[in-house]
Amino acid sequence: MTAAQQMQEQLFPAPIKSVEAGSAAERAGVQPGDVLLRVNGQAVTDVLAYRHLLSQGAATLEIARPKEAPRVMTGVPGTAQDHHRLMLPAPPSLDDTFTFTVEWEDPGLDFEEVLFDGIKKCANKCDFCYVHQMPRGFRKSLYIMDDDYRLSFLYGSFVTLTNLSEHDIQRIENENLSPLYVSVHTANQDLRQDMMKWWRLKVKDPQAVQIRSMIERLEQIDLYTQIVLMPERNDREHLDETVEYLSSRPNVISAAVVPIGLTSHRTNLPDVRTFTREEAQDTLRRLNIWRKQFLAERGTRFVFPSDELYLLAGEALPTEEEYEGFPMLENGVGMIRDFLTEGLPDLPAALPQPVRVILGTGTLFAESLDSAVEPLRAIEGLSIEVRAVENKTFGKVTTVAGLLTGRCFRHAVKPGEADLLIVPPTTLRYGTELMLDDVSLGELRAELKMDVRAGGATLGELARVILQGAQSSGHQWGMSAHAVKDTAQA
Repeated sequence: MTAAQQMQEQLFPAPIKSVEAGSAAERAGVQPGDVLLRVNGQAVTDVLAYRHLLSQGAATLEIARPKEAPRVMTGVPGTAQDHHRLMLPAPPSLDDTFTFTVEWEDPGLDFEEVLFDGIKKCANKCDFCYVHQMPRGFRKSLYIMDDDYRLSFLYGSFVTLTNLSEHDIQRIENENLSPLYVSVHTANQDLRQDMMKWWRLKVKDPQAVQIRSMIERLEQIDLYTQIVLMPERNDREHLDETVEYLSSRPNVISAAVVPIGLTSHRTNLPDVRTFTREEAQDTLRRLNIWRKQFLAERGTRFVFPSDELYLLAGEALPTEEEYEGFPMLENGVGMIRDFLTEGLPDLPAALPQPVRVILGTGTLFAESLDSAVEPLRAIEGLSIEVRAVENKTFGKVTTVAGLLTGRCFRHAVKPGEADLLIVPPTTLRYGTELMLDDVSLGELRAELKMDVRAGGATLGELARVILQGAQSSGHQWGMSAHAVKDTAQA
């Protein structure tokens, strides 16, 4: 099949990453690097559609083995562009195809990506959009304004629903893509449009921007919602209106309330600010009235303020029970309480050799972390400093630990001043040792002349990382600068 025919059919070739040993796909001769073209003669847009087709019983999979095509010349001979002509590789040929059939059996394929047709982009230009506040120089994926309901179902990312088409809505309902995570922000339609400023040309269905209509249209789909709160915009009485509406809808499971996140990179963006302590306290007061009412009437608190609101207000965090199983932990709701839930393990009385440890974290969490690790300071030979790291990448206004970068730690920690530096695990790209600015822990180890490790997701895990590092760091790096000075004085 030619490339033109493929485009006409809107195929979305899905590269295969691995093939399960002993599976139907392996028996059929499928290899990593092959691509899936169709299932039951239909083009497949993503892994959800793939699973949906398989769930119907017998399925015939069409596989292609890409072949490198001849290089082609760009430009037009004899024109002004002639001297810019280049030999570029043409798209690989997918003419070499074969099929195999399964019946109520997983074929055994794992794909390079979960979305075969690409990420659905955002239709909005929100006043508080974090992508618009990103400094330059990061990897391209961090600048993608995704707003894809499939990623919401698969990974719990929040979507606004404004870019949905009628086909998307029907698919969500027909395939029961539940739950979804929805950014509501406000139930006041005029205010929502003023805050989000969707592009008319990017909106596929005018009804999709009507948030109340969409929530009610998706009545069979469970929705976890969030409200990104802006001072003097959608807070106070507007927040009350939004909470009241969301709580009236049976398919809305809960609502998270998160204060606006800012960076110092807001050139040509609206003038906005974060919450004062008094405003954060007022917000919590309003929400606690709702939470108490909901708990009495429904057995759930329904609305959950983020950790940042409590820290901004200077108020104590709720108990573990009050988070009701931490349903929106990844949204910053209950992360600190969850971190503290697992207590410290049995601690040794002393270390075999003196070790100095720096726990680097964001300025917002530093005080809480310092109190949490206080019992570790009783260990003889273990010196622990919690260092509030100023964000040199996004600016002082960015105080959360997860947005610290390699550059931040380079500025905050001097080479050789400790044996071990612990960085928050949330600063690392999932499954790697790379930070947002692509600085690796290995690079930091070499530059700072000390061991550098990621901490744990709980206090207990963090303690084990510290103790494990304390046992090995001295042997790995020798004496640190402070240890050399202590030896000289002796």
